[in-house]
Amino acid sequence: MKKIKRDNILKNKVHTRLTYLRHLIVSLAQAKDIDRTLLVFSHDYYDEEINSLVRSIDFTKVMQVFYPYSIQTHPNEFPGMDPNDCPRDAKLEQALKLKCNNALHPDLHGHYREAKYTQTKHHWWWKANRIFNQLQSTAGHTGMVVFLEEDHYVAEDFIHMLHLLRATADKTCPQCEILCLGTYLKTYQYHSNTDKRKKNFNLNYIQQVRAINEERRKRLQETQWNYQVYPNLYSTTQKVEITPWHSSMHNMGMVFNKTVWNNIMELEQQFCAYDDYNWDYSLLHLSQNRPGREKFKVILCKGPRVFHIGECGIHHKKSNCNASTVISKVQKLLQNAKKYMFPSRIIATITAGGAKHNKKLTKGNGGWGDIRDQELCTNMTKIGRQFRKYIYYA
Repeated sequence: MKKIKRDNILKNKVHTRLTYLRHLIVSLAQAKDIDRTLLVFSHDYYDEEINSLVRSIDFTKVMQVFYPYSIQTHPNEFPGMDPNDCPRDAKLEQALKLKCNNALHPDLHGHYREAKYTQTKHHWWWKANRIFNQLQSTAGHTGMVVFLEEDHYVAEDFIHMLHLLRATADKTCPQCEILCLGTYLKTYQYHSNTDKRKKNFNLNYIQQVRAINEERRKRLQETQWNYQVYPNLYSTTQKVEITPWHSSMHNMGMVFNKTVWNNIMELEQQFCAYDDYNWDYSLLHLSQNRPGREKFKVILCKGPRVFHIGECGIHHKKSNCNASTVISKVQKLLQNAKKYMFPSRIIATITAGGAKHNKKLTKGNGGWGDIRDQELCTNMTKIGRQFRKYIYYA
């Protein structure tokens, strides 16, 4: 296979939500310079309608890879759910009497594995390893890899902002290993410099909004961060932030290169053994326990270029899942900020924003106590890149 030289690789994780995927692809099609990227779609579910949609992309080069250890292809055996696997809530004594497969390996909370959750971490680990270490077509790529998911939506200048972030990091924060293009927005209050309503944002009002948001934040899990967005995030000169990387704040539109991946791979045993089914919390564990090195630092857009449009998913069980409502809000937001897209320069500020949430992890969230999951995770990295030998006959 011919090596493809591209400025950036966009890595998209795809499950089963076709509606969200359509909107992601539409937003990618509208992005400037998208034709200079390679889109890699990583699937953990085989669906011909999804495949047809991906194959219809004609605005840039596209590749599909399929996670080979999915629940779909292993419905009645590990890494799916074997009929003899222990029930999630079985007590250890009960599990030993049942003689179920993983009786000796509950997680730190005393629960047994659930395949639909363990697949999340496995798939992320597999696709990253696939891109950086195994695919011949990406073997020579030394640039950025952008991690997106099927329920993300990108701004038309997200590639432009990516290059600005990279250039700014090179000058002001060479130790910044991760770039971040997105954040989780639950309140849409974007106003430009010329917005007359800006005068109504007096200190008293902002304090009230912050108090309300803080109360709301406490009621949500960390994976559902709730931000109030203040004026001037989209303006002639836009701001970026340099801060310690935190898993649930900086895992959307995350960007890094092969050098960073190699640093992560040095701690693969820790990643695979850490009792947490979340890949991002497992990375946070690595960040906080790197021998002789500081935590990961991130440089991120204050005015995000990647948005989360998925109201329902593995962690969000809402009764009213209306994708069009959120998507229309994001589209309106971007339309209002359109004249401030493609800024000529950005200003970086160093903050402790991620640090205050970056308390030392004493233990994981569980779901990853089964030794089979840990071994599968480790074995994924032992498969090296294999080049095919072609024999030509006269």
